[in-house]
Amino acid sequence: MRQIGHFIDGVNVAGVSGRTSDIYNPNTGEVQAQVTMGTSSELDIAVRSAVKAQAEWAGVNPQKRSRVMFAFKMLVEKHMDDLAHLLSSEHGKVVADSRGDVIRGVDVIEFACGVPHVQKGEFTMGAGPGIDVYSIRKPLGVVAAITPFNFPAMIPMWMFGMAIATGNACILKPSEKDPSVPMRLAELFVEAGGPIGLLNVINGDKEIVDAILTHDDIKAVSFVGSSDIAHYVYHEATKNGKRAQCMGGAKNHGIILPDADMDQAVNDVLGAAFGSAGERCMALPVVVPVGEGTAERFLEKMLPAIENLKIGISTDAEADYGPVVTAAHKAKVKEYIDLAIEEGATLLVDGRDFELQGYEDGYFLGPTLFDNVTPDMTTYKEEIFGPVLQIVRADTFEQALALPSEHQYGNGVAIYTSNGRAAREFADRVEVGMVGINVPIPVPVAYHSFGGWKRSAFGDINQYGMEGLRFYTKTKTVTQRWPEKDEHNGDSAFVIPTF
Repeated sequence: MRQIGHFIDGVNVAGVSGRTSDIYNPNTGEVQAQVTMGTSSELDIAVRSAVKAQAEWAGVNPQKRSRVMFAFKMLVEKHMDDLAHLLSSEHGKVVADSRGDVIRGVDVIEFACGVPHVQKGEFTMGAGPGIDVYSIRKPLGVVAAITPFNFPAMIPMWMFGMAIATGNACILKPSEKDPSVPMRLAELFVEAGGPIGLLNVINGDKEIVDAILTHDDIKAVSFVGSSDIAHYVYHEATKNGKRAQCMGGAKNHGIILPDADMDQAVNDVLGAAFGSAGERCMALPVVVPVGEGTAERFLEKMLPAIENLKIGISTDAEADYGPVVTAAHKAKVKEYIDLAIEEGATLLVDGRDFELQGYEDGYFLGPTLFDNVTPDMTTYKEEIFGPVLQIVRADTFEQALALPSEHQYGNGVAIYTSNGRAAREFADRVEVGMVGINVPIPVPVAYHSFGGWKRSAFGDINQYGMEGLRFYTKTKTVTQRWPEKDEHNGDSAFVIPTF
């Protein structure tokens, strides 16, 4: 059986802890590999390697750093199909979706290639008599990235791409459920000319996370995962003097106004709710049709659309989505469906008993649709993270606006309308960090930034884009004067200088 250890100092190394975690093939339910859980001593080795590499890398001019990132981008694109198939084999999402996972990560690497421009700083000549002031952005040192199972290519590249381009070294702790793609990305980075030790991968569980959060030489932590763990990571990281950005869970809403293009709305919601088996923090698991007529028109088109969905193994090019990641997660989603029925929601489509012929032991769930869901239900308040769509009916625009605004999560929201004024007002007033107008999954492009509000994000700085640059750098401001010798009158300055 394939054994996965760690990637330290430019090579794959076997773990020493003796503790392992099984990696499953979600299509068959079979164990296909084991990953070794790391120890604090292994983290120490990785950090020492990173400290040494970063000291030299920080002095490399930005053009050369950019060239390494560009070479890495080219290698990832060259190996795109292999990475996508490897990702699908551990996660379960269909290969086309895995390819998109990789591509959205490469988008951030492309932005990072522009580091000579974005890291320039500022300059003011003549801020005072013969005085110039300039600012420069310096790297933090060694940083850590703790990433989730649902995007094992994109999110690591969000983090280490910006961190390394700006002069840092990175310790990557990927999900133990699907670590092979992050390990392969680290190999490709070295192949691209990245300095040995600049990107190290430590696999593990809470023991490694806690070791990262208390390690003196790790200056910042970036995290994506559930909100409870995001809050824990943020609290512990900041308590230990680290900069932290911690992205949590979501319950994204899709508002459908009466004037919406219903065909577009249904098609978009279908993919956003059930794509990747709903295992996306930017999935759209709640639909809010405004008015009874809107709700009925939505159901009239959505029910047959759901019936036409094809669930298949991850390598099936015709499948709309594949299995969820583990048997435990499948059981958790089914428990939420059971709870929604108990809470009084109307079950219109039941995906609990779906089985794929020939793959009965795979972690497949059919699409599930609930109507008449209300805000007091636990299944509405919490993130299900599976192929489950809930309809919460609203009578008015104000009621629809209040639902995402008052929810504990504030990651993303979408509105479907042909009314520009209504869309503009909604985008301005809704208490959510990312808004889509006739766009179901409003994940910003790489030169903007990603980040939610409320319990969807802890910390003040978002992921990637210019926000990523700010997170991974600190500002140094220099005030300089070069006086002639006879300008100095010999008087000591005991008051604050004014210009």
